Amino acid sequence: MLENREGQRVPEVTFPTRVNNEWVNVTTEELFAGKTVILFALPGAYTPTCSSTHLPRYNELAPVFKREGVDSIICLSVNDPFVMAAWAGDQSAANIDMLPDGNGEFSEGMGMLVEKRDLGFGKRSWRYSMLVKDGVIEKMFIEPDVPGDPFEVSDADTMLDYINPKAELPYRVSMITKPGCPHCMRAKKLLKEKGMAYEEIELGQHGITYSTLTAISGRGTVPQIFIDGEHVGGADELEHWMAG
Repeated sequence: MLENREGQRVPEVTFPTRVNNEWVNVTTEELFAGKTVILFALPGAYTPTCSSTHLPRYNELAPVFKREGVDSIICLSVNDPFVMAAWAGDQSAANIDMLPDGNGEFSEGMGMLVEKRDLGFGKRSWRYSMLVKDGVIEKMFIEPDVPGDPFEVSDADTMLDYINPKAELPYRVSMITKPGCPHCMRAKKLLKEKGMAYEEIELGQHGITYSTLTAISGRGTVPQIFIDGEHVGGADELEHWMAG
């Protein structure tokens, strides 16, 4: 039975972590005392849902959470510090504090340590998220206790909607570029001046070719910019879009 611990304090645990290639013990007191913290827990680093959606969206919305008074966002998994650090690097998750619950002590104290023996994982954390203020759990979003790995309520958007349903979401910007392209540089400058984060996809990387570019944009030139799923066009069109 998964336990909702709203109104209770987080378990007192000391986490062995790695900082600058040194072992450093971090306590829950250091992580939560006097702070407003979002913690989201997941079954494992590099697993599909965790890598494609759960972690990236919290990282993407981190500036919004900060504006809403959140001091830090913690991603917890029953993995060792080396795996968590490597995963954070692969995900470019600079806005997230990765917390390795290697012994599962925090997850057990939360009542969220579950058996994943059928997958060869051993004991892992159930997927959930929570808002913690000065060490006290204000709100928990616990995934339903059903077979598999449900992902319905612990996502970043659900948490943000709880904190402030009227919060302004950032634009989701993707830009296809190629090295040495002056128009690409101009587009990047325009986006940075507006404080708009963007995903850059370089031609020739990850199987992206001119054929791909033409297929998705109808054009064979770069940059090609997409905002919230809509095709804006090149640098000139971006400038016009920003002026509108």
